[in-house]
Amino acid sequence: MSDTTSSAAALPGSYERLGVRIQKIINAPTAQRSRSALIFRLADEQEDDWNQLLEEIAENDNVTLAWRDDGGVQIFWTVPRED
Repeated sequence: MSDTTSSAAALPGSYERLGVRIQKIINAPTAQRSRSALIFRLADEQEDDWNQLLEEIAENDNVTLAWRDDGGVQIFWTVPRED
């Protein structure tokens, strides 16, 4: 097997790259303090990937998505108290 085949297999797909980008935004200190993040789909990102990611985010408890007129999506979340 050639090195190019194994290298290509290790490259993340479009959905994974989108997920990593959004995860960085959500994990940023400012977003964590405010418990909110504003995200936008970039022109080179596939709409199907974007919709799938938003569906998966919305499935989480304590998460609210708000679609904005400018095309952005505001994500709000709460951290439940531990008893």
